[in-house]
Amino acid sequence: MRKPNLSNIKPAKVLAPAKDLATLEAELAEQENSLEVNLEDTVLRLSDYLSAVDMVIKQTFNHRVWVKAEIRNLSSKGGHYYFELAEKDDDGKVIASCRGNLWRFKAARVLAKFERATGMPLDRDLTVLLKVSAGFHAQYGFSLTIEDIDPSYTLGDLARQYAEMVDRLTGEGLLTLNQQLPVPFDIEHVLVIAPEKAAGLGDFQADADRLARTGACHFHYHNATFQGNHAPSEIRQAIVSAQQQFYDTYERLPDLLVIIRGGGAVGDLAYLNDYELAALVAEQPIPVWVGIGHERDKVILDEVAHTSFDTPSKVIAAIMTHLAQLVSQTLQYQAQIKQAARRQLSTAEQQTTRQLSQIQSQTIGQLTALQKDSDYAWRSIQQSAQRQVKQAARLTSELRTKTQASAYQQLAVAASTSQNNQKMIMHSAQQQLIQAQRDSEHLRDIVLLHRPSRVLKQGYTMLTDAKDKQILTSSTQLHPEQTVHILLKDGKAKAQIIDVNMNH
Repeated sequence: MRKPNLSNIKPAKVLAPAKDLATLEAELAEQENSLEVNLEDTVLRLSDYLSAVDMVIKQTFNHRVWVKAEIRNLSSKGGHYYFELAEKDDDGKVIASCRGNLWRFKAARVLAKFERATGMPLDRDLTVLLKVSAGFHAQYGFSLTIEDIDPSYTLGDLARQYAEMVDRLTGEGLLTLNQQLPVPFDIEHVLVIAPEKAAGLGDFQADADRLARTGACHFHYHNATFQGNHAPSEIRQAIVSAQQQFYDTYERLPDLLVIIRGGGAVGDLAYLNDYELAALVAEQPIPVWVGIGHERDKVILDEVAHTSFDTPSKVIAAIMTHLAQLVSQTLQYQAQIKQAARRQLSTAEQQTTRQLSQIQSQTIGQLTALQKDSDYAWRSIQQSAQRQVKQAARLTSELRTKTQASAYQQLAVAASTSQNNQKMIMHSAQQQLIQAQRDSEHLRDIVLLHRPSRVLKQGYTMLTDAKDKQILTSSTQLHPEQTVHILLKDGKAKAQIIDVNMNH
C-alpha cells in the first residue's frame, strides 16, 4: 500500500444542515406541543402512530446531509447493500447506531467511484463520510438512505490512522527496534510466512528450492491469510507458532524471519496496517525481512522490519547475495590464511635449518665428551664389580657353612621334640579309649535296665492309643469313651476310658 499522503487529501465535505439545531428543536417542540394538545384524548392504532412519526421525519428531515460514521457490518442482496453504522467515543464505546441502505440503482456508481479513488473496496471497520437522507418505515423502523460516499474522507482517515500508528510505535521505541539487530553472519535456517499458493510465494520458492538443494540454506514455510479482517491475527499466530515449532525441533532460534506477499489491490494490503502485528514484528529477537507488494506499495510492516524489499523475489535474491558474499569472503580469508601459512612455514623452515645446524655441531662436541666420560665410567664400574663379586663369593661360602650347621641343630631338636610329643599323644589316647569304654558299658547297663520288656516284667503297664502309634503318658491325652490298649509283659488288653481325673 502506498504510504498515505495527507497533503493530497481534499477537505471532507460537510454540508451545513438546512436549519440550525436551536431552530429545529424549537419547531419540534412547538409541533410536539400542538400534537400533544390535539391527540391528548385520542387512541391511535400502532400503524397510525408510526405513520405519523414517518410523516414528521419526512417533513423535518426532507433534505440530504453528510454524516460521518463507521461501518460495523456490510452485506449485499439482490444488488442492494445494507449497512450497520455506528459512532464511537474515544474509548471505543458505541454511542450511536442505525441501519443504512444503498439501493441497487446507485450502488454500482457509488462503489466504483470509491474503489477508483481509494484503491480498496468498501468494507467493514472503515470510517466513511456518507451523504444520507432519513427514512422511517412502520414495519422496518428508522434507517438512512445512502446517496453518495466521499472517498477523500476515507483516505484521510486511513492516513491519519497510519500516522498515529507510526507515532505510537516511535513513542514506544518499537519503530526501529528490529532494525538494530545485526544481520546474521550465516543464514542457515529461514522461517517463511506467506499466503498459501500465492504467486509471490511461488516465485520465492523457485529460487529458494535451488538454494536448498545445495545444502547452503534451509527454508521452513508456514501459511497465513494476508487479506480480510482476520489477516493480522492469523499472521501473528503463524509467527508465534512457527518459532515455537522451530525451537522445539532445533533448540535454538532461526537465523531469519521472512514475511512475503505478492502485489495486490491497495485495499488488500491495507489489512496489514495493524498495530499489534507491527509491534510483534518489531519485538522479534531475530531480523525480519519483509517483501510485500510492489515498489509503489508500502505498509506498516515495511516501517518496523529489519529490512524491507519491494517483492518476494528480491528477498530471496538478497539471501542468495548474502550467502554468495559470505562464500566469497570465506574464500578470500582462506587465500589469506594460506599465504600467511606459507610465509610462516618458510620462516619456520629457515629457523629450523639454522637451529638444526647449531644443534648438530653442539651435539658432536657433547657426544665426544660423553664418550670419554662413558669409557672412564665403564672401566670404573668393571673394577668395582669385580671387587664386589669376589667379596660376595667369600661371604656366600661363610653363610652357607653357618646355615648348614644351624639347620642340623634345629633338625635334631625337632626330632627329639616330635618323639616326646608322640609318646604323650599315644598315652593320652589310650587313657581316653579306656574311659570311653567304661562310659559306654555303664550307659548300656542303664539302657538295659529301663527297656520296656524289663519294666513290664516288674509289674508295670503302658497305655497306647487305639492304633498303637502313640504312648499315652499324661491325663491330658485321655478323654471319656476313648479306646486305648494296655500293654502287659505277656500281651495287651483293649480298654475304654470312662472318666478322667486330673491332679492339680
